[in-house]
Amino acid sequence: MVSRKISLLLASVFLLPIALPAQQTANAAKSKPKPRVIMVGVNGMELDIIRPLLLKGQMPNLARITEKGAYGKLRTVSGPNCPRVYTTLFTSTNPEEHGVTGFIVGGITANTHMLKEEPLWSMLSKGDVTVGMANVPATFPVMPVNGYMISGMLTRGKNCEDGVLCAPKLSEVSGGDAVYPAKMREELLKNVGDFYIDCERMPSAGDLKQHEGEVIDHWLAKVQTIRDQQTKLFDYLLASHPTDFTFLAQSCEDRTGHWLYPITPFNVGYNASVNSVRQSAFPDQYIAFDKVLGTILKHVDDNTYVVVVSDHGIKPLREFEEKDPHAHADHEKTTPVIAKHDFADGDDVPGSVFVMGPGVKHGFRIMGLAASVYDIAPTLLHIYGIEQPKQMRGRVLTEVFEGAENKVAASK
Repeated sequence: MVSRKISLLLASVFLLPIALPAQQTANAAKSKPKPRVIMVGVNGMELDIIRPLLLKGQMPNLARITEKGAYGKLRTVSGPNCPRVYTTLFTSTNPEEHGVTGFIVGGITANTHMLKEEPLWSMLSKGDVTVGMANVPATFPVMPVNGYMISGMLTRGKNCEDGVLCAPKLSEVSGGDAVYPAKMREELLKNVGDFYIDCERMPSAGDLKQHEGEVIDHWLAKVQTIRDQQTKLFDYLLASHPTDFTFLAQSCEDRTGHWLYPITPFNVGYNASVNSVRQSAFPDQYIAFDKVLGTILKHVDDNTYVVVVSDHGIKPLREFEEKDPHAHADHEKTTPVIAKHDFADGDDVPGSVFVMGPGVKHGFRIMGLAASVYDIAPTLLHIYGIEQPKQMRGRVLTEVFEGAENKVAASK
């Protein structure tokens, strides 16, 4: 397996003590500082919901990035779901090539052992770029990096026995390591607390019946608790473990959108007892995310690149998808849902990308679907001056940068 080879290679590089010659060490100390990038992943960012919030001034931190940077829709893959798209983003290869084609692959919950192509964090680590990752989907069990990794969605543990979506605490993880290096686990428990990994599973139809308002409020409160913990984790990592490349992510927005998207009675699956209770719940998730982004931006200066990226959007169900067996159930087939994203045509639910940093155009909009999830990894490698490997199918997003000197790569 490619993943085992990558793990062994990185382990040999980063776990064994290496004595460098004095002159080599001195030269390294004088070398030019590497670029600093903070990437924030948002699972299921829906621009149709976000645009009004930006116009109303309710997402000031994301608005800052759009004003000082470039932004646009992000073409995703067909039948997009979180592990399928994030792994495409990591590798810039097709799902059938990288091996993580969905939540379940060959009857097994998707995991890093399934990786068939080298991920971005491995390439950066081998390029002597320090890497920090937390809550990024499809990174369990964690792999060795030149820095740290804390797993996200699909981490196995308590309450995960009956499916793929769960929210174990760090102390409740089982079936693999959730933190690299392992010694960092105790540090996090001491300084951050026993935080939840990933967002809360949606309630079942049985739990909702005749208790809709109470159950929805309780669930949303739990979501906010998890987001607060994640914010504390991100703040701690950025302050105590700064790295050249940092990738942080969260998934609560997507899960809220699946069953609390603000639909109207003519939409497929509308249920007044559920869908009229908290119509602001889904937009409120993005307002809450913007506050998380504000905490992250406290650690950003003019020399830092900030990349906010979503794997896909999310839209209400359509009439012709009544034939889809997954149309009204989450991944556990228990929760009535009224919005989804795994449409056969991924262009129906594009993701989005926002970029700010040195040499990035201000207020530049990427029109149409010119940018794709395949382009993120090549663009990040470009920032670090690392050559794009042949297997990558994306291109460098040269159009977001000022000056001809940035236009060095073309689509392959």
